[in-house]
Parts: sequence; structure tokens; C-alpha cells
Amino acid sequence: QLQLVESGGGLVQPGGSLRLSCVASGFTLSTYSIGWFRQAPGKEREGVLCISRSGDITNYADSVKGRFTISRDNAKNTVFLQMNSLKPEDTAVYYCAADRSAWNYCSGYPRTYEYWGQGTQVTVSS
Repeated sequence: QLQLVESGGGLVQPGGSLRLSCVASGFTLSTYSIGWFRQAPGKEREGVLCISRSGDITNYADSVKGRFTISRDNAKNTVFLQMNSLKPEDTAVYYCAADRSAWNYCSGYPRTYEYWGQGTQVTVSS
């Protein structure tokens, strides 16, 4: 059974950092494009960053440029989202998702992705 599990969320003060993990089971994560999405209360789910099967990275959220990075550890079958200089507006449930439709491209549209994790809550507040 293909499964994605996110972890690493929590409560952090503005300016702080968190590293989210997305661990895959039942499949080899590097054979899929992996996207990180977030959804704040009352808002639509939005794409943040993604990494394609070829390793190409795309940033879909201008608000996180220079603060968030995505990386993949094939040995651990895990994709990470490093979040620095966090702001209250980063507060959301963060999801990772997997898509196998392209080699060197990853989409920022949720409907493209086949498999989803359960999400992890990130709250940025003083």
C-alpha cells in the first residue's frame, strides 16, 4: 500500500525554523515527483515547493522564496521541507503528495497528485 506520512510540524515563534519530513512507504519516493502543499483555514490548498523525479525543483509560492527549501534523501525515502524565518502567515496544515506523471516537471496543482499524506500542522505565533 502506497503511503505518505508527514511529520515535524508544531508551534514556533515568528522568525523560527522547522523541518518537515515526508516519508514514503510502499514505493520508492524518487520515482515520483513530490510536492509540498499547505492549506490555511478558509483558504484553498496551495502549492509551495516541489521536486520532480529528475530532481528539478519548482517554487510555486512567491511568499516563501528565500526562506523554504525542498530536498530529497533517497536512502531514507524521504523528502524534506526546510522552513526558515517563519511568519504568522505561514500557519497552515502542510501536506506532501506524490505524482508520477512527468519526469522533469512537477506541478503546483493539487489535482495533479495521486497520493497524499494526512498533513501536519504548522503554527507560527508568539
